[in-house]
Amino acid sequence: MKYSDIKFYDVANGLGVRTSLFVSGCTHRCKGCFNEITWDFNYGKEFTEDTIAEILKSIEPKYIRGLSLLGGEPMELSNQRALLPLLRQFKAQFPQKDIWCYTGYTYETDLLDPDGRARCEVTDEFLSYVDILVDGEFNQDLYDVSLKFRGSRNQRVLQIHEEGCPELFL
Repeated sequence: MKYSDIKFYDVANGLGVRTSLFVSGCTHRCKGCFNEITWDFNYGKEFTEDTIAEILKSIEPKYIRGLSLLGGEPMELSNQRALLPLLRQFKAQFPQKDIWCYTGYTYETDLLDPDGRARCEVTDEFLSYVDILVDGEFNQDLYDVSLKFRGSRNQRVLQIHEEGCPELFL
């Protein structure tokens, strides 16, 4: 997997101060996307064990609330597989901190449904580490600058519970 950027001390992509990882690769290609350059799966830098170590180190300070995953598309199948070691290590090291994941896929139909477009052998474990899921493709016709942590009215900010039942967070 490749990634386009890591933003340390990010306050725009989740609650509190966070580290945000922008992965490369997205098949949605939403009209009006704010990060078109990350559609290309080959754009950016290689995601390595050193990248994981750098991200985890950045989250150590007490004032860092958590990790945000954006893109591109973190829930593309190849990206889920590549990100899973980071999520495992994050939750083992920082059980009190949270993970936000932004996806153009829809929770119930694309991620949970056994025939979902973004479902693979690691999806359940991946989602078990996610605390807040912002789901749904960006829709330029539903763009609303007043929304918190999302760009269009069709997108949802879901709190994912251990039993897998989402609850609207905002």
